[in-house]
Amino acid sequence: MTDDPRTLVSTDWLAAHLRDPDLRLLDASWYLPQENRNPRAEYEAEHIPGARFFDIDEIADLRSALPHMAPPPEKFISRMRAMGVGDGHQVVVYDGSGLRSAARVWWTFRLMGKTDVAVLDGGLPKWKAEGHPVEDMPPVVRDRHMTVQRQAGLVKDVTQVAHASKLGEAEIIDARSAGRFKGTDAEPRPGLRAGHIPGSKNVPFTTLLAPDGTMKPPAELRAIFEAAGVDLSKPAITTCGSGVTAAVLSLALEILGHRNHALYDGSWSEWGMYDDLKVAKG
Repeated sequence: MTDDPRTLVSTDWLAAHLRDPDLRLLDASWYLPQENRNPRAEYEAEHIPGARFFDIDEIADLRSALPHMAPPPEKFISRMRAMGVGDGHQVVVYDGSGLRSAARVWWTFRLMGKTDVAVLDGGLPKWKAEGHPVEDMPPVVRDRHMTVQRQAGLVKDVTQVAHASKLGEAEIIDARSAGRFKGTDAEPRPGLRAGHIPGSKNVPFTTLLAPDGTMKPPAELRAIFEAAGVDLSKPAITTCGSGVTAAVLSLALEILGHRNHALYDGSWSEWGMYDDLKVAKG
């Protein structure tokens, strides 16, 4: 994989740039409740030197009943300024599982019009496995001005997704496991129906990752999407359980040069809740 500071960078790239004055590292670790892991506590125990903790559940639109919906621009700006992240910074996001939640924060920055942001390929597990340094010290933070320009085309709401599902004008790609997509496995969140958005295609985000948690090479990514029946010449809408792992698909599409993709922020947490929205199984 070629290092690209706008999509994905390697641990070698980060090691070489770790002391750059305009580099800002974000730990975006996040876990499902049943995993019984506390990402903030893990961050405080050890993180890549200089990293700040990005809380996906707090830097969100808390006015919504849905989990970790994209934050309003003004909240994003205030949180980033408090973390010392602003204009002119190269941001690198990583997480504690390799590559799962970091892509969501990459997408959030893109939504805010910030393109100098990359995900660390393989995340903290690969960084530590290679013997790179970690620390438990809080970073020294200096306020930095940030301007944002929200890119509305990068996010879709339930009405837009229902429209796309009905007309087939975009490829809706679901990052959940095959069992959840088919409706044979129960949803981890209570009260949600099982199944998938009619007409959507299933590309479990885990299939895009190598055993070491890094993203597979572009040729393999392309083959995986095509094997799932995805027409990469059409606009794409990514979805998942709650809008986190959908961003792994968005990142993969961006790596493949697919520029017309958006993320369904409500994802199955929203679609699976409303009985008037059709559900497909199998």
